[in-house]
Amino acid sequence: MKKASSNKIIISGTGCALADLIYNQVSFSNPGFLKYLSKQTGDGGLSPGKLVFTEELEKFSGKPYPEILKEIVGNRPPDKMNVGGPSLVSLIHAAQMLVKEDFEVKFYGMGGNDNHAQQIFDMVSQTPLNIGNYKTSPNRSTPTTDVFSDPDYDNGHGERTFVNNIGAAWDITLEQIGDEFFDAQIQCFGGTALVPHLHDNLTTLLKRSKQTDCITVVNTVFDFRNQKSNPGKPWPLLDSFDDYELIDVLIMDCEEAMKISGTTDIEEAARFFASTPVSSFIITNGANELFAKSNGLLFEQTEILKFPVSKMIAPEIKSNPALRGDTTGCGDNFVGGIITSLAVQLKNAERGKFNFTDAISWGVSSGGFCCFTVGGTYHEQFAGEKKQKIELLQKEYLKQIKD
Repeated sequence: MKKASSNKIIISGTGCALADLIYNQVSFSNPGFLKYLSKQTGDGGLSPGKLVFTEELEKFSGKPYPEILKEIVGNRPPDKMNVGGPSLVSLIHAAQMLVKEDFEVKFYGMGGNDNHAQQIFDMVSQTPLNIGNYKTSPNRSTPTTDVFSDPDYDNGHGERTFVNNIGAAWDITLEQIGDEFFDAQIQCFGGTALVPHLHDNLTTLLKRSKQTDCITVVNTVFDFRNQKSNPGKPWPLLDSFDDYELIDVLIMDCEEAMKISGTTDIEEAARFFASTPVSSFIITNGANELFAKSNGLLFEQTEILKFPVSKMIAPEIKSNPALRGDTTGCGDNFVGGIITSLAVQLKNAERGKFNFTDAISWGVSSGGFCCFTVGGTYHEQFAGEKKQKIELLQKEYLKQIKD
């Protein structure tokens, strides 16, 4: 296959976009939190690192959500409202990292007819992301997630718990994505488990994408709907095993990978995805090493590889507590780093010869940098500011893994 032309590369993405309402310093050992802790997987209770839908938490507790929220955080408002969602945040990051003259990143999604939608629009308008296809649902509220962040959880590595209101995401359909979405060299589907109609038709979307011979990226999110409806069974992602060939880069965290594959540990999950026809996959695991493999169709061929997290992040935060943000959006920024590397490599290399280590280094560095901020979206003081900061981390990371 020939190299990409010198024309501008278009990246289109759809999936989860929402308002993150972030509550910092919420202790998961607090009685108000423990009261609503999940007793078994999928029962609708709170669980560190996982997402639950508002209505499921209400069923679990027998209380309206505003009462639950008050018991967890008191009367205080969120510490911060930020743009969130595994699709939108990843695409914002990629747009910030790429030069506008050579790349354009577009988001396709929907907000509600409320203040949160306007806040998201105002905040994203300050970034290079094209949101001309961010539509408004007249009948539903903007999707939101209350993010409870405990920075002391897991021996100081930190963790978050999420309560999600799907809202207008119920109204996003295949028809509303439109034909223009598929006129892009890279097409991304992020967190579709929180956008029901897209998730249930992901195979159809990917087949349409592959008609244009584009690069497809799928990054997952906790699939509470399928966990609730089929507890103990693998989560359905695609229509069949063979449909994994439609995905060029599949990015999951450890739990999502195990749930989708029906396995019980990360190594077993990695072996499962290595057995599928997926072109490449990456399984992240918080502060632990990630697993990755490429079959050679996009990146150079590899065995199952292990990569550490950046060793620069934790010491920086410990030596300077003022730098401490939270882990909200680390995974989404990781995905944005992968998309960034894909776009640059598409301009300069042939498929099958893309550098997997380069992509992962940008993912790890982008996710690590997110720990220095509160929320997943970094608001730049000037164009290219974020890229300058992350380039330093990426260069050090390459030295780290070389040594």
